Amino acid sequence: MNLLAPLARPALSLSGRQRARTWGLLAGIALLVLLALLSLATGSRAIALDVTWQALAAPDLHNDQHLILRELRLPRTLVALLAGLALGVAGAVMQAVTRNPLAEPGLLGINAGAALAVISGVALLQLTSMAQYLWCAFFGAGLAGIVVFVLGQAHETGTNPVRLVLAGAGLSVMLGSLTGIIVLNSPPEVFDHFRHWASGSLAGSGFGLLHIPALAIGCGLAAALAIAARLNALALGHDLGRALGVNLRLTWLLACLAVMLLAGAATAVAGPIGFIGLVAPHLARMLVGPDYRWILPYSALLAAGLLLGADVLGRVLAAPEEIAAGIITLLLGGPCFIVLVRRFRLSRL
Repeated sequence: MNLLAPLARPALSLSGRQRARTWGLLAGIALLVLLALLSLATGSRAIALDVTWQALAAPDLHNDQHLILRELRLPRTLVALLAGLALGVAGAVMQAVTRNPLAEPGLLGINAGAALAVISGVALLQLTSMAQYLWCAFFGAGLAGIVVFVLGQAHETGTNPVRLVLAGAGLSVMLGSLTGIIVLNSPPEVFDHFRHWASGSLAGSGFGLLHIPALAIGCGLAAALAIAARLNALALGHDLGRALGVNLRLTWLLACLAVMLLAGAATAVAGPIGFIGLVAPHLARMLVGPDYRWILPYSALLAAGLLLGADVLGRVLAAPEEIAAGIITLLLGGPCFIVLVRRFRLSRL
């Protein structure tokens, strides 16, 4: 019955538990700021923290360290923060509406749709710049999400979680096969352009690529936060949710819109990052309990920290070369996925 508490009694004053959650949120923000400073200072050429702060507060355009930090590392750090928080919130929304603890944004075929759109643009339209990849990936991710939502409709009861998951899994396999066919039958230079984005590398990000994804992520966050209280009821099941007065169709529509915007923008700007959207909501649930009004912001902070940490770790492990952040998240997320599969029996999904 804990899930009913947020719906039954709106909290006018902060209880001890709520105060602890609030302080935890503030502490998470502070740690994320410190991690962002570490990201700015870390790379093939280390920059002292005091120089990093000077470059942010009073940049000197004649100082090469300031230029490296502002033109290369700052947009890269912002991309990691934006993509991470988007994937964390998208994963939490997915797990709520599907009632599946193993759900994550890739389950809707969004990663596969973005990948197919990118490789098609590179192979057929000879696209070569990241700005062009961005639009292709965003279009493919959004179109895949719409197709999955339509296929997940059950005519008698509206959108069905099982149908949605099956539609997403089937579409991912089909789109992945088409992507493989195009890659195998394209010249080597096509694969070279595609592999940088597909590996989830954040290198090469620029401020010019941020405004569209940032706007989409902002809209997705607004939609997700607007239905946070309804997600508490929806996580109990359709019958209980309907008994509590939740408009299931509208909630599903807003949830799918939020996931498409968040995961689509994150995939477009950072590539198909795996496991961040799966692990972060579970960590958030362990810290704050089942209330999605707290799970969503905690998932955003944790996922942003995980992706930013993976990017920093990739720069350190193979210095002066780099390992893409997407590869690091796969290496760390695989064991986490195995633990989750063993923890949740099939009958509880």
